[in-house]
Amino acid sequence: MGQKVRPTGFRTGIMVDWLSSWYANKADFADLLLEDVKIRKFIKKKYRGAGLSKIRISRTREKVVVYIHAARVGVIIGKKGAEVEKLTKSLENLTHRVIEVKTIEVNRPELDPQLVAESIADDLAKRQGFRRAMKKAMETTMENGAKGIKIQLAGRLGGAEMARCEIGMMGSIPLSTLRAKVEYGFYEAPSAQGNIGIKVWINNGDYLAPEGNTDGTDAQTGKVPKKPARRGQGQRDSR
Repeated sequence: MGQKVRPTGFRTGIMVDWLSSWYANKADFADLLLEDVKIRKFIKKKYRGAGLSKIRISRTREKVVVYIHAARVGVIIGKKGAEVEKLTKSLENLTHRVIEVKTIEVNRPELDPQLVAESIADDLAKRQGFRRAMKKAMETTMENGAKGIKIQLAGRLGGAEMARCEIGMMGSIPLSTLRAKVEYGFYEAPSAQGNIGIKVWINNGDYLAPEGNTDGTDAQTGKVPKKPARRGQGQRDSR
């Protein structure tokens, strides 16, 4: 069986940019990397209800710029920008560097795999059945224009004694097609029986789509035609 690679890592540097864009020498690289982890953990813990999609970090010699992609940016900005100022000061105290925070609104959270995974976790926390939560998320995503969605839940589903895996899928998820805009999200939903892992793949069309085509179906025409079977091969196989 083929092992499925994470689609974001597979496309990083080709179709998708890095979430951390900076350069450092060998002596400082590990410290800056851990600093990025601290910044992301702090923001995710503080603004869980803001619908965080991703956090990008870029560095210069003068300052660190943090780009927060969220569905509800008003929670982060606050009244007259008071909340974002508090966040900036907190991050500066955490890192001892000059920080600039920029917020970017996610206009269609139904097509963001990270936000879809978190919405399923919220439904499970409300004691909703896991199959119903999966079906609801898949239907909502497809209704909003996605080309395909795949959801995988793993853990003690429904309070079962033995952990198992449940998979639901609608449309197409071409994981190996680099130009296909397949995005991935993961979230762990805590429950009384243990954590439930939620993985979501969403196909939002192509990065480089020709005019009049956004679903990547024309990639099938580029396949090398199969060689005709050798003469008499079918007779030998039937023996």
